[in-house]
Amino acid sequence: MDILDRLPAPVPQTRLLWEALVDLQDRTDLGIGPLGPRGIIPITGGRFRGGPGFAALSGTVLPGGADRQQVRPDGARELDALYEMQVADGAILTIRNRVIIDESVAGPRYAIGRVQVTAPEGRWGWLNRRVFVGTMASARPERAAVVIRVWLVEEHPGDYASV
Repeated sequence: MDILDRLPAPVPQTRLLWEALVDLQDRTDLGIGPLGPRGIIPITGGRFRGGPGFAALSGTVLPGGADRQQVRPDGARELDALYEMQVADGAILTIRNRVIIDESVAGPRYAIGRVQVTAPEGRWGWLNRRVFVGTMASARPERAAVVIRVWLVEEHPGDYASV
């Protein structure tokens, strides 16, 4: 029997970790680079709230971050956002969200990101040791913002009761 047949294939599960409403300024064109058109969108603030079981993970999106964008030759966009979120308890999380947007297919656009969290040690230190994925949707025309939802990826559901 082959090793691949003997070892079970765990199916990762996701749990909604937080939802954020991230306020944006208008896009600034950075010109054409070797890979195509480039731009930057300043992040001016916002708010976030924890998903089910993560209610304490709520607070504000701090101004000062930015979303750098690259339009690829195949038409897809690569976004690389770096910003900070301050939890209500004062902890500051640094968020890096790398998103691929593909609007070339029929139906809703594909906008999925790999989210990396850098947290201070202590209550939120476990965020440094997990994998997260995110979705992104525009809040326009109601607000110059995007809605980011971040999902915790788990091989075996954990207990985060202390959160």
